Amino acid sequence: MIPATSTAQEISLSRVLRLPSAVLFGLAYMLPLTVFTTFGIVNQLTEGHIISSYIVTLVAMLFTAASYAKMARAFPVAGSAYTYTRKTLGGHIGFMSGWTLLLDYLMMPMITYLVIGIYMEASFPAIPQAVWIVLSMVVVTGLNILGIKLISKTSSILLAVQAVFLIVFAVMALRAASGNPMPSIVDMLIGQGPGVAVIFSGAAILCLSFLGFDAVSALAEETVDARRIVPKAIILVTLIGGLLFIVISLLANLVFPDWTAYSSVDAAALDVTRAAGGPFLEAFFTAAYIAGCFGAVLASQTTVSRILFSMGRDGVLPRRVFGYVHPKYRTPIYAIVIVGAIGLIALVMDLTLASSLISFGALAAFSMVNLSVIKHYYIKNGQRRGIDLLRYLVAPLLGLALCVWLWTSLSPVAFVVGIGWMLAGLAYLATMTRGFRQSPPELNLADD
Repeated sequence: MIPATSTAQEISLSRVLRLPSAVLFGLAYMLPLTVFTTFGIVNQLTEGHIISSYIVTLVAMLFTAASYAKMARAFPVAGSAYTYTRKTLGGHIGFMSGWTLLLDYLMMPMITYLVIGIYMEASFPAIPQAVWIVLSMVVVTGLNILGIKLISKTSSILLAVQAVFLIVFAVMALRAASGNPMPSIVDMLIGQGPGVAVIFSGAAILCLSFLGFDAVSALAEETVDARRIVPKAIILVTLIGGLLFIVISLLANLVFPDWTAYSSVDAAALDVTRAAGGPFLEAFFTAAYIAGCFGAVLASQTTVSRILFSMGRDGVLPRRVFGYVHPKYRTPIYAIVIVGAIGLIALVMDLTLASSLISFGALAAFSMVNLSVIKHYYIKNGQRRGIDLLRYLVAPLLGLALCVWLWTSLSPVAFVVGIGWMLAGLAYLATMTRGFRQSPPELNLADD
């Protein structure tokens, strides 16, 4: 951690990243193979119309990404949705935005452990899913405690492995699909289906696939000309990632069109890859996916434990527990263990609910960013004429409306749990601020 006596020059980060590097970081964070995490769930829910759901999600995310880009231009610092909300809507609303985001941070390692367990059990049926979940949690938690760091190019290497798999998958899927009757693309998009409400329910779950695009905003203090590059990178990552998800889903439906025949809805990707390339492609997918998941959970558990440590150090959470650093390993051991323990919720939670809970937190935060654009540009700065009316009022309002629609399309259970989490945060905030009469402490949601 940085000593309190450090000067501004000493704590400034090196601005070395340019547009290609920022885009690659965002795509690597999004984990392109994450499309398979919820593929079976959403494709079955929408009766084979997952592409329609992805299009709805992409449109909503592009409006929200545009709002992120506008706020990144106004505040080119790390902190993402929490920083934008706090600087525009005030400390109390900012705290609640950060608290809601914390739900995502805490749940991300858990859902990754869950999908590791699902796919490893599918590949090795003799070993129960619970064993893989506990084993991966112990290994990742142990590495975090010991302080072992991934090499700087890990994200790029994992992205390259996924890219190779996707190319091989595309070639083999097209070859396998050439022997099947070609369905109508129009029918796959807008044909007979379950209706608009279910399409939006599927789109709400698919928000999980887009959680990485806002991570680019965290690079603001390490990017050359951040006001120009970060907004472009946010839009490009969202667009490229969304189109990639749509293409992969299209190929998957072409090679395995019967959405009622999955051997496991949670592991539908294994049916798809088996149909496209037999045992070879199935094994290749499992290896690439598990490697990507392991790298992702190692990074996410490291990140959230550091966030909890920062909150403990600053007195937002109990300092003796979350602010403790092991004298030998120099790591926040209690925070790391607590995050690992939360990951064990994967033993009792299903993938649909876990995905919905993460989407709940993301959509709530995305909604606040859209509101922040209106407050900062349209209301505070008075930019209301001509094209500014569309950019700073109409566009963010559309983004807000789409996010709220998707948010309320989540399952009732996810909504109840998510609202419960927000109410707990509100009660905690009321306690800390003596009934909202004092300014709340700041949540440090950026890596130190």
